[in-house]
Amino acid sequence: MWVLVFFDLPTETKVQRKVASRFRKDLMTDGFTMFQFSIYLRFCASRENAEVHIKRVKGRLPKKGKVGILHITDKQFGMMEVFHGIKEIEKEMPNQQLELF
Repeated sequence: MWVLVFFDLPTETKVQRKVASRFRKDLMTDGFTMFQFSIYLRFCASRENAEVHIKRVKGRLPKKGKVGILHITDKQFGMMEVFHGIKEIEKEMPNQQLELF
């Protein structure tokens, strides 16, 4: 499973910038990597593991702004086409975290 977090947070004031920065840092601390500036993603070994990380994101939602959370299968993620300008580029796969049971 892949968990994608999309967000558009206000950054007009110093306090708002601090809240937005803290949200991004919290995502990275939880193992998310930046796909685009306001899109972060994380690979999860199972649906149950994905739910754990989704719950963490929901617990850190800022009071203002928009946040979307999407979880998709590895197969669906693999069908994504990524372009830089008009040239298609190879997807940079984020580092995968090994989980020991």
